[in-house]
Amino acid sequence: MPNFGLLSDAFDDGVRDPVVWSQSYGDPTEAGGRARIPCTTGYAAYRSASVYTLAWGQVAARVYPPAAGGASTAACSLLVLTDTGGTDAGFLIDRAQNAMGLYLRVGYADDGALFPAYDPVAHAWLRLREDAGTLRWESAPDGRTWTVLRTAASPAWASRTDLSLLFEAHRDAGTADFAELDDLNITRPGRCGPSLRTLGRLGPNPRGAPALKGG
Repeated sequence: MPNFGLLSDAFDDGVRDPVVWSQSYGDPTEAGGRARIPCTTGYAAYRSASVYTLAWGQVAARVYPPAAGGASTAACSLLVLTDTGGTDAGFLIDRAQNAMGLYLRVGYADDGALFPAYDPVAHAWLRLREDAGTLRWESAPDGRTWTVLRTAASPAWASRTDLSLLFEAHRDAGTADFAELDDLNITRPGRCGPSLRTLGRLGPNPRGAPALKGG
């Protein structure tokens, strides 16, 4: 089975690939050269087929979160999922709380999660990668110069071959809009990095609860 480094999409043809993104829901589209996910009080996502491994792989992309728009929760998540609900790893950005969660969760909980304030410049690009038993959460302003935000020992499930990628958006109120994703695992020109519930604590992935709360 392929690792996530082989999952790439520039989202330039205006058509969501029904094989690659076979588990998508909530009517996401491609528009303006990006994946566009509605951010409403419902749930919508691009989700890949469950055929990948994270071992020696990565997920890297340009992420455009939804605007706060009068909500107390306006979030998007970029997660590598197992087939067990709430066992996953990745990023959650909530513009309403101006916060970002760096998660490695079991049962939607992670005592070691970090919650830096979201910076739309420094955190424009996000990358989750696995390398020799270490999981790294990284960000870059340009897709070239990466900064490590968190490291953790790779979970045993990282080497499984039935993982999927999720990019999801949800808000609890306010003005409906969308989150966008671009250049998924597309190499940027220039120097590259290594190969391949409150503001203090963000809560579960939006799929797991109607709002971001403590826990």
